[in-house]
Amino acid sequence: MSDQAELFERAKQVKAAYQEMLLQKANVVGVGIGFAQRNRETTDQLCLVVMVSRKLPSEALSPEDVIPRELDGFPVDVQQMGELRAME
Repeated sequence: MSDQAELFERAKQVKAAYQEMLLQKANVVGVGIGFAQRNRETTDQLCLVVMVSRKLPSEALSPEDVIPRELDGFPVDVQQMGELRAME
């Protein structure tokens, strides 16, 4: 198995282990696997992407709603998506 394939398998394991917990946090609207963004630019770093309706500073959140920067040593990137609604 290639390094990329192993990294993606690891990402899937981390997502499966933490998705339910992350979805219970304030503002979280989704959890996926993708590439980290820095300064609005997509990088080549594979990570767990936590999608939020609105990105807030840690100080504005209660301690239980703060999203960790990594889970089981795997990077986590919080990305603002806005409000998600089903189309009618």
